[in-house]
Amino acid sequence: MDGYNRARKWVQSLLEMQKRAGDSMEFIETVKTDLFSDEVYVFSPKGRIYELPQGATAVDFAYAVHTDVGNSCISCRINRRLAPLSQTLESGQTVEIITTASARPNIAWMNFVVTGKARSAIRHFVKQQQRDESVELGRRLLNQFMSNFGTSVDEVDPTRLQTLLEEMQLNSLDDLLVDIGLGNRMAYVVARRLRPRSDEDEGSKDLGPVTSDKPFAIKGTEGMVMHYARCCGPIPGDKITGHISSGRGLVIHRTDCRNIAFMKDDAEKCVYLEWSATIDEEFTVNLDLQVEPARGLIASLATTAAGAGSNVFKIDITETDSPLSTVHMDITVTSRIHLARVMRKLKSLPAVYKLTRV
Repeated sequence: MDGYNRARKWVQSLLEMQKRAGDSMEFIETVKTDLFSDEVYVFSPKGRIYELPQGATAVDFAYAVHTDVGNSCISCRINRRLAPLSQTLESGQTVEIITTASARPNIAWMNFVVTGKARSAIRHFVKQQQRDESVELGRRLLNQFMSNFGTSVDEVDPTRLQTLLEEMQLNSLDDLLVDIGLGNRMAYVVARRLRPRSDEDEGSKDLGPVTSDKPFAIKGTEGMVMHYARCCGPIPGDKITGHISSGRGLVIHRTDCRNIAFMKDDAEKCVYLEWSATIDEEFTVNLDLQVEPARGLIASLATTAAGAGSNVFKIDITETDSPLSTVHMDITVTSRIHLARVMRKLKSLPAVYKLTRV
């Protein structure tokens, strides 16, 4: 009877993973590790025994307990001591998962989880999260362009919307918004197709987003469907323009970035943006400093930046034949005003001759 129950649970686990898998190859990948692995046996705080593959981590254990436990875990205790979620488990250990309702799976967990259930659950959650964020971004983008016709997504003629969905071979408005949010369809084009019939009679209106009086506000909560361009590193306070990238969504550049100069006036690819007044994020900025070599210089630079409220991620120094050396710093700031404060502090150091934002 015990063997039957174990087999039944195993089959149920396989069916659950199959539902979440995107295709047959992904399903095979998620289960093959479970089929050919040694096992470890660990305990829950209440003494229940869990059987896991060799190399399993606390995250694998959390998903073995329940998918909701895995999705909401933030830390763990192994033998009553706090431990990293990535720590490999050993037979006989007692594992306690600490959860919070606001927690979400981290895609980085895919680098160390080994069970098929954990991998498929993380993939499923991330895909669903991306879809939800794409729907929200797509709705905001479409509403921005629909406003040029004095209407919104919620006011679109249902018959007109259904006709468009059938032409595009989509099942629902959400599917259309996902495509817009991911950059696979242009909000500018969709808005023109859904505009009120009276506007069709009046002729096309200029929807150029770069000169729009209603810019799209960046809140910083758009998630995986919004990216900050590495080429120009925009931060709050910079003038910004959004480039619609197929499959990625909205990529934010500084308006003076050379990489989007050729498309800035293309209404189908770029969106005029502004920073929300409530944005509360840290942004990475690259600085180049010309400095006179001195003992303790790196420590002095790091301490000065930290004193101005900035985190220092990286400092590299390049020595040249000239009396001055070049220091590259990666720091975090919250805005242009914060960046200016940090740069003033760094410039005040006697060894610093020149400082520029890359």
